[in-house]
Amino acid sequence: MREESPSFVYRDGMIADKEYVLWLTEVKKRFRQCQIKASVRANTSMLEFYWSIGRDLVALRAEEHWGTGVVKQFALDMRQTFPGATGFSHTNVKYMKRWYLFYNERNKKGQRVVDQSEMPEVFGQVPWGQHIDIISKCECLDEALFYIKNVVEKGWSRPVLNSHIDANLFQSQGSAITNFERTLPESQTVSARELLKKEYDLSFITVEEVKKEKDLENALTHNITRFLLELGKGFSYVGRQMELQMPGGQTFFPDLVFYHIPQHRYIVIELKAVKFMPEFAGKLNFYVTAADKLLRGEADNPTVGLLICKSTDKTIVEWSLQDIQKPLGVATYQLQEVVERTIAEIESSNVK
Repeated sequence: MREESPSFVYRDGMIADKEYVLWLTEVKKRFRQCQIKASVRANTSMLEFYWSIGRDLVALRAEEHWGTGVVKQFALDMRQTFPGATGFSHTNVKYMKRWYLFYNERNKKGQRVVDQSEMPEVFGQVPWGQHIDIISKCECLDEALFYIKNVVEKGWSRPVLNSHIDANLFQSQGSAITNFERTLPESQTVSARELLKKEYDLSFITVEEVKKEKDLENALTHNITRFLLELGKGFSYVGRQMELQMPGGQTFFPDLVFYHIPQHRYIVIELKAVKFMPEFAGKLNFYVTAADKLLRGEADNPTVGLLICKSTDKTIVEWSLQDIQKPLGVATYQLQEVVERTIAEIESSNVK
């Protein structure tokens, strides 16, 4: 039998038509998905193992039982037994224990329920290095889970995650002044707060464009796609200045109405190009009531009202919302000039 010699492969007898190209593209897509799934499975298995090591070190009271050098000795023993394996440095094993304790101790304090024995499934979708950064930089359970959720949903790389943590993104998200604790069921309070920001970056609008509320509303409507991105994931635009007719002949026009698909609730937004005034809350409360009565379906959660003002006084806002029975939040916004001035100030200070 004649041995085959090396040769180049040509497309002899092959007609690469459109149908073949489409099929090839689909196969490549499936293969990439297969690679991703395999990577996720491998990452999940490794993390579950790390979680179990952390759990064992805590449950066995390892340092109390075998001495303070037990973690270092354990890491050495594992490296000797599995010389080709990575992840068994003294530092990494300490992080395994610290990782488990971070969620276990905060769970005992009642910050939020996290299974103490088994690793939460969603953790498997986050690389180990990012878990280390989260537990090293976050102060509370809600903050850590906020960043885990964003890594999973938005695919943040490690540098992107760290830039958001260093910029205190969690503190700016869901930090609007609200009355949700009194006006929403306990099970909805945290998720509803996560819908709102303390301040909205409207730097795609210039100060010169905004002299009154109507100007701000027009600018946001003309840039609705960018405003939706700033609002966050899950918002759907319903309408602007939707005419509300009352039986007595009066008409009212709420500025903007959105629907948040994941939370199944309407969001009524009122815009003010001035500092917050107490009377603004009463009007927004009226619009939220109208949305609950006329728009909200049986499967929908309570409507939330959001007032976005040029500036606020925390005490005045809190007093204004104190006896209102509808869930309202108050936030501020930044326009282009303010953002540019802030950047210029930072650059100037760096030069000095």
